[in-house]
Amino acid sequence: MDNEKKRSASFSKGLLQSGELYQYVLETNVYPREPELLKELRDMTATHPRAIMATAPDAGQLIAMLLKLINAKRTIEVGVFTGYSLLLTALTIPEDGKIVAIDMNREAYEIGLPVIRKASVENKIEFIESEALPVLDQLLEDPGNENGFDFAFIDADKINYWKYHERLMKLVKVGGIVVYDNTLWSGSVAMPEECTPEILREGRQRTLEFNKLLAADPRVEISLAPLGDGITICRRMH
Repeated sequence: MDNEKKRSASFSKGLLQSGELYQYVLETNVYPREPELLKELRDMTATHPRAIMATAPDAGQLIAMLLKLINAKRTIEVGVFTGYSLLLTALTIPEDGKIVAIDMNREAYEIGLPVIRKASVENKIEFIESEALPVLDQLLEDPGNENGFDFAFIDADKINYWKYHERLMKLVKVGGIVVYDNTLWSGSVAMPEECTPEILREGRQRTLEFNKLLAADPRVEISLAPLGDGITICRRMH
């Protein structure tokens, strides 16, 4: 197994029936098209003790396509970690695009910051070190921000996903897209509770509740894609 395979296997988030099948997807479709600077950031993150928190590269590939399909210019990111999805977004949106990036841990963000600077996209990023709800509420205090964003990516504390969703339904414009990460929670959503590892149980319950609410929300069209740890794509309809 070469180094690339070792890195991937060490913190694989794939939910396919075998690691080999997930590796096939990565090696034939994702890695050959991954920008060099994203690969550099992914490699840097692989040695982090919490590397599993990083956005899966196959999920990132779809996010980049979604950004291009809707010509996204103003975006929100809740949960940055070392910045893989943030760099991906900054590379994809136009030169005058802007990202409001929110995370409580600036230290993790600064791991990837040299690569972001090397890519010359730091000017597109407004990093805010904070809990997300107060920032989203502050954005909503400005009437100009209502329906003012094209896209949002949420990869943070699952307990607040629905609260984020309610605010994003005002911030993201009709026709805009919100993507939620970890909506299959390591596959535990399909496990009986008694068979779920203890470490996954609380997150599993939060994810089940959120998925149920989202499925019943008439404001959005949804698609749950089994990429990475599961991503749910929501298109705001009204």
